[in-house]
Amino acid sequence: MTPLSTSQPASPAPDFAALWSSARRLHPIYAELAREFVIDAPAFPALDEPMDAPDRETVEQAQQWLNDMDGRIQVHQLRQFLQTSAHVNSDELVALLHHFLAKTAHTDSSRDKIDFLLVQYFSQKAPTELDDNQADIAYVAQGLAPVLGEVELKAPLWLNALDRVLEAAHRCRSLDELLHGGVLEQGRKAKAQAGDLFYLPIALVAFTRFGYLMRRAFFRLMLADLNSILDGLIELEEKGVETIDCRRAQFSDQEPIVRLRMICQSWKVMFQAEYSSGQPLRMLVDLRASVDSALGRSVEAKGEKAAEANAPAKAAPAKPALRAAAAAAGATGASGAVKLAPEAESKARVVAHEEGAEFEVSAAAPEWNPDEDSQPRKK
Repeated sequence: MTPLSTSQPASPAPDFAALWSSARRLHPIYAELAREFVIDAPAFPALDEPMDAPDRETVEQAQQWLNDMDGRIQVHQLRQFLQTSAHVNSDELVALLHHFLAKTAHTDSSRDKIDFLLVQYFSQKAPTELDDNQADIAYVAQGLAPVLGEVELKAPLWLNALDRVLEAAHRCRSLDELLHGGVLEQGRKAKAQAGDLFYLPIALVAFTRFGYLMRRAFFRLMLADLNSILDGLIELEEKGVETIDCRRAQFSDQEPIVRLRMICQSWKVMFQAEYSSGQPLRMLVDLRASVDSALGRSVEAKGEKAAEANAPAKAAPAKPALRAAAAAAGATGASGAVKLAPEAESKARVVAHEEGAEFEVSAAAPEWNPDEDSQPRKK
């Protein structure tokens, strides 16, 4: 397969048979999206008919129908649908990617859809035991070969900014710090500032790697917070405490610890099985703060402890009660800490209301000032 390029020679004559085949493959996905999100879209019955070689006008009308649907379907709707749908396989993800990558008009919406689809595709293909250090540019490029073909691996200097953002994410000690410390905003700015250079094959690989590793960092911190809350609730129970003030997390000022433990266990299931608008994440962060406050501990110190407890190389045996809570909610790892099921990282629904934002940032983030030599030039 020929690698994609931002500077293509004159386009060859369209292959109408291939365009029709692609449209027929995408039609059920778009139709289901329209039904799920009650999108007012015109029907196109011809795509339901078993025609292998329709006339040129019909093919062009089908392409126009797909383009019209692209304008109606929002990024967060596509993300929500694909992260929970059992009917979209890797081949259909490739078809979606080829459809969007073939567009000559580069809009922010199309860019964000491509960005998500590439990360989703790679996440589904990558082995669950893959270590972050193994997911280098070469590994990700190989995983994306069915979509991008062979990619020249020499990355321009401006892509180094993504590694700096990843390093900042790895320094975060809590979900709150990741969500509201400006790290996610830096990644979004790097993508926006890339302009048309985003579509360079090596840039698509680099942003896919970035999105994949950021997603894993997010889930590690989310689970660290959840484990920290459960540990804290157990510790409070051992001290004879039965209720705590959880008003900051939108609970009562005397919330029973037993109920909080049940809620945390249900959250484990919710984060991998349902769509979260961002509000449950805020409640998770605030509930951890409430538990830390009841214990008289700072969030920073608790964050260090939770991060160490969730590090594979430093995992400590879990308390029996925490192990039971995790088992009731889903799966546990060797340390007994709550972990997502193998497929959960790619299917968990933790998306914000705003279009294009995979994780919610409800507070203003500081401005990003990357090194001058790392900034791409917009075309």
